[in-house]
Amino acid sequence: MRTPHALLATAAALAAAVVAPPASAGAAADVPPGGTYYVQSATTGLNAAAYGGAVEQRNPKGDEDHQQWNLRASGASYVLENADTAGSCLGRSGDQARTVACTSADAAWEIAPAGDDRYTLKAPGTDRHLTVAARPAGANHPARLAIGSAGDLARWYLTPVRPATRPMPPADQRTLDQITFLTAHNAYANGVDGGFAPPFVNLVPNQTRGIDRQLADGVRGFMLDIHQTRDGAILCHNSCTLVSKPVALWVDLQRMVDFLKAHPDQFVAVFLEDYVDPGVLRGELARVNGLSDVLYRPDRTGVRQNGWPRMADLIEANQRLLILTDHSRSADEAAGLTRDSFGVMYQREWTVENHWSMGSGLGSSDWSCYSRWYGADLNIPLTRTEPGFRPLFVMNHFRDTTISGTARTDNGKLADRAERFCGPAARKKPNFLAVDRYDLGNPADAVDSLNTYTYP
Repeated sequence: MRTPHALLATAAALAAAVVAPPASAGAAADVPPGGTYYVQSATTGLNAAAYGGAVEQRNPKGDEDHQQWNLRASGASYVLENADTAGSCLGRSGDQARTVACTSADAAWEIAPAGDDRYTLKAPGTDRHLTVAARPAGANHPARLAIGSAGDLARWYLTPVRPATRPMPPADQRTLDQITFLTAHNAYANGVDGGFAPPFVNLVPNQTRGIDRQLADGVRGFMLDIHQTRDGAILCHNSCTLVSKPVALWVDLQRMVDFLKAHPDQFVAVFLEDYVDPGVLRGELARVNGLSDVLYRPDRTGVRQNGWPRMADLIEANQRLLILTDHSRSADEAAGLTRDSFGVMYQREWTVENHWSMGSGLGSSDWSCYSRWYGADLNIPLTRTEPGFRPLFVMNHFRDTTISGTARTDNGKLADRAERFCGPAARKKPNFLAVDRYDLGNPADAVDSLNTYTYP
């Protein structure tokens, strides 16, 4: 694994290599410099990939799956040559995007800025653009890319394969979205604090240390599943049926609040996989002594207009516990009580998150990095931004089933996946690295490496 010094040296060398402008005098100054890029849809966040002569949008997958393109000037236009196949360029044939010979007129593109670091790719002398095909009713956008009219579907990011990063600011200047936190997936499922699943499932914990120990070890993000029982919001996996001695949500939140009171320079985030009524959750939070003293409310502090605050300012204001839910705002509005009315933020409004699974606990793994919330009825790409605001990025890095040997290997590759796969996919570095068995494979080393630099 790279050391922080090696990371910075590499970033500096890459930055120097990328800043040179295209050689052609006809190249526009506002087009990205020559280099290797992902051609990434601003609508879906998925990448253009060469696929058997076709060009399709596919899940971002680093240097795999023929998704990297070498941009260079060609007269007054540009070509994008596939990094895996010399002489094969992103082009067009009729109304379809295809790979064509780089010498073909169909390989040439006029590239123009389209606002917010986005671009259009247009066939020279026409009004025909590279575009994502329109979404059929009740379905995802088709994989095959098309040649069509201008509009939102024809806007693209040209995302550098290796972006020029910058050193981390001084500690008192770092904003929340510049920091990476070690995060425990299913932190409650640890077999120490209490039961979390029915027999047999209970024998395969996601973690093996209790919440207090996790806090002491530097875990600062906690993923918790809550289910509704007659006792309130209870921490269980899938359901609380047949679970012996489960833990109530308020108990673990109290542990975190007590930790924050004892450590006034620390910050904690909680992510709720949430299956309870809003009134039940509100009652559960009311049982936590001192919660209101440390609760962070980004909805009341201008974050959407001004961006995330400095960590030093959050500490000074004692706003150091952020709670988010994956529950639907619309469902709560229908029920007449929204969770953010009592301080629980809706995660889809404040974060982006990649798909949660890398595969089964054994066998091959899928390192591609794409939005958990991309589908026929929902589209929140990892690249989502708003004027003045970039969502926090939750990077999931775990399997369907927790097997210690697999977790150790996966956690040892965490920094590599974050840098090569998920960082470019989201166009930002992860803020919360979520893993199983954080005690294996030293994922804290990946957190330390990511905390040496920022994205531009």
